[in-house]
Amino acid sequence: MSSPLHDSLDGANGGIQSGRYYGRAIPYLPIDGYPGKLIAIEGTDGVGRSTQIELLREWLEVRGYGVIETGWTRSPLMQPTIELAKSSNTLNKLTFVLLYATDFADRLEKEIIPALKAGFVVLSDRYIFTALARAGVRGVDRQWLRSLYGFAIAPHLVFYLKVDVETLIGRVLEARGMDFWESGMDLKHGDDIYDSFRAYQNKLLREYSSMADEFHFRNIDARRSVDTIQMELRRQVAAFLESADEPRPE
Repeated sequence: MSSPLHDSLDGANGGIQSGRYYGRAIPYLPIDGYPGKLIAIEGTDGVGRSTQIELLREWLEVRGYGVIETGWTRSPLMQPTIELAKSSNTLNKLTFVLLYATDFADRLEKEIIPALKAGFVVLSDRYIFTALARAGVRGVDRQWLRSLYGFAIAPHLVFYLKVDVETLIGRVLEARGMDFWESGMDLKHGDDIYDSFRAYQNKLLREYSSMADEFHFRNIDARRSVDTIQMELRRQVAAFLESADEPRPE
């Protein structure tokens, strides 16, 4: 029987070197020395992640980098299943977790690792931290979650678009309104979707904050304009990539 210490080392934790598996590696997919870089942009719904990634991709490509994007529930294998499961609004919390983990595993094997091997910059619209936050809010054991996602690769950079719940509410209402899952209606906070959204998003923001130091999030104030946020992302990404491209001393 494994010890709690062994379990924690095999699970997702912030002490792992960037570009390495957090825990138990996928045995047939070694990744040591792969030249690509993995950059994740995290944050709750409505903070503008997708917009920032699109702009960042265009900028990187102009600078000569090969770039691919990946994102939550974009696995061709799992996306239809997840959409079908969510449409009934009756998804069990553990089924919820395992479906998303399968989606991530498929994208890791088919998209992320091949791109890193080929030297691409991988821009991830959300990463495992979304899964940890959402499942943690729903009462799933946090250590079990970390163990489950031990096969993930530690990103080279994680940007967290940080926003307060009041700003978030205004943006979501203006953009598309509130839906069942983004409002945490499955948690039975009440029948009012607005109140449920506020309670759920407050809990999510606390979950993200609890991971920020451990997983080395680079906090970006998402209350600012799109252009201001993009300039800050470009400044930090450029500094990182330029330092990574410098030749190592013999």
